[in-house]
Amino acid sequence: MALFKKRTVGKPGEWYYCLEHKKVEEGPDCPGKDRFGPYTSRAEAEHAMESARERNLEWENDPKWHDAAAQGSDDET
Repeated sequence: MALFKKRTVGKPGEWYYCLEHKKVEEGPDCPGKDRFGPYTSRAEAEHAMESARERNLEWENDPKWHDAAAQGSDDET
C-alpha cells in the first residue's frame, strides 16, 4: 500500500469537466485523462461538452482538413 497518494496537478480556481463522472470539478479531482480543462470559470466548464462538439464540427467541415476531395481525385487518374 502506498503511503502517499499521487495528487493530480491543478490549482484552486481552475475548473474542469470530468468525463468519467460527467460533472464540473474545481481543483481538479480526477486524472488528466478523464477531464477537459482547465477553464477560467465554472460556467465555461459546464459547457465543455458543447464547446467540444462545436469544435469537432468546425474541424470536420474545414475544407483545409477534409480529405474526401483528395481521395476522389486519386481515383480519377
